[in-house]
Amino acid sequence: YNSGNTMIYRSPFPDVKIPEVSLHDHIFENVDHWLNKPALIDGPSDRTLTYGQLRSAVQATAAGLAARGFNKGDVFAIYSPNLPEYAIVFFGVAAAGGINTTINPLYTASELNRQLNDSGAKFLVTIPQFLDKAREATAGTAVEEVFVFGEADHATPFTSLLSSAPPPNVNIETRNDLVALPYSSGTTGLPKGVMLTHYNLVANVVQTDRVERLTEKEVMIGILPFYHIYGMVAIMSNALRNGTTVITMPRFDLEQFLGLIQKHRVTMAYLVPPIVLALAKHPLVDKFDLSSLKNILCGAAPLPEPVAKACAERLSSQRCCRWSSKPVSPRRTRSGFTS
Repeated sequence: YNSGNTMIYRSPFPDVKIPEVSLHDHIFENVDHWLNKPALIDGPSDRTLTYGQLRSAVQATAAGLAARGFNKGDVFAIYSPNLPEYAIVFFGVAAAGGINTTINPLYTASELNRQLNDSGAKFLVTIPQFLDKAREATAGTAVEEVFVFGEADHATPFTSLLSSAPPPNVNIETRNDLVALPYSSGTTGLPKGVMLTHYNLVANVVQTDRVERLTEKEVMIGILPFYHIYGMVAIMSNALRNGTTVITMPRFDLEQFLGLIQKHRVTMAYLVPPIVLALAKHPLVDKFDLSSLKNILCGAAPLPEPVAKACAERLSSQRCCRWSSKPVSPRRTRSGFTS
């Protein structure tokens, strides 16, 4: 706004139409086309969920939540690293009309306690390794039950939540009803809950899809944390919307990361600058076949152009980039580069 005149800035991309649908309906709209295709594969264990299994588990989760008195507008806390089950609970909560508050898995018990209190979470799910912190953090909060992926003493297995009953029929007001409540990093004061409606996240998915144009032929590495909006939208939502197979990693380990790209013939990666720097400089890279990797998009922080160029040129030596005869400069995008 300047001197009473409004300045309008437009994207170089065409306008997109944002459908008035719930997030889960948008994500699973085309799932019948690839029911038997792997949707999510746990990198360390090879545990696999097909698209058909994912949709069924999401519906069963929504039904189980409703049976436990989890109503529209209730908050479910997810305190977990990236796992295939993360998508089950996230979209199951959405289908039940609830709100996901996604939590940094590196949080201490006191940090977790603050978010649970601030969000008013009714249920929490975690992994066995985090259970002691989760129990400590739920003291004095509104959390009624703690679920765990897998099994652990004195915690309800997440699988017991799955119900064979029909999922609840919930009226979602897409522009008003929240579906996610992630928290800021706390750069200016304490972390703050960011209230995201179904319409907000559907809009993000549509915008991302218009630029990236994922297909069911892609295989993506899921290293960016799902609790963060980058991983939540670009990987967990947009990739699954388009039939892409996602290889999840609970934490970053460079050797495992490279091994999974090689093993699963990963074609696309959403990354952050430190990982791009490792791809450009680390000697481990030369020990793995990354020739399947076609596209890298980098975001969350500035990426120096020399680092992007060094990464692209190094990977092009394995003939994984789009050019096949001679290296060219990486193509700049709004979030980083595509090689």
